[in-house]
Amino acid sequence: MINQISITGIQYDPDEATKKYVIKKISRLDRYIPRRERQSIIAEVILRGVDRSHGNKYEAEVIIEMHGKVITAKDSTVNMLAALDIVEAKLAAQLHTHKSEVRSRRSGRRVLARFKRSGSAD
Repeated sequence: MINQISITGIQYDPDEATKKYVIKKISRLDRYIPRRERQSIIAEVILRGVDRSHGNKYEAEVIIEMHGKVITAKDSTVNMLAALDIVEAKLAAQLHTHKSEVRSRRSGRRVLARFKRSGSAD
């Protein structure tokens, strides 16, 4: 679970229900993060009240910092909770890609180590 989540409202005052929803959604993202990196995760959630021409009134931005890598997602919609859902989906896709890259780098090392061990036994 992501322990360090800071929630900031700019021209928008998030109520307790919105804060709980943010924590619930962002905390779920730890399943897409490699285990070794989970302890050092910092998530910053910025909720803005904007008035755009297409009727979008709320904007949600989430910035996740981990081991020197920063992952960001932003979206604006008519409803704040909908914006959070979309941002969570975007972050999940980015974190899944990051986890796949980390896994492929590590699994390649194990395969090479196995070949080295099997070749030296002959």
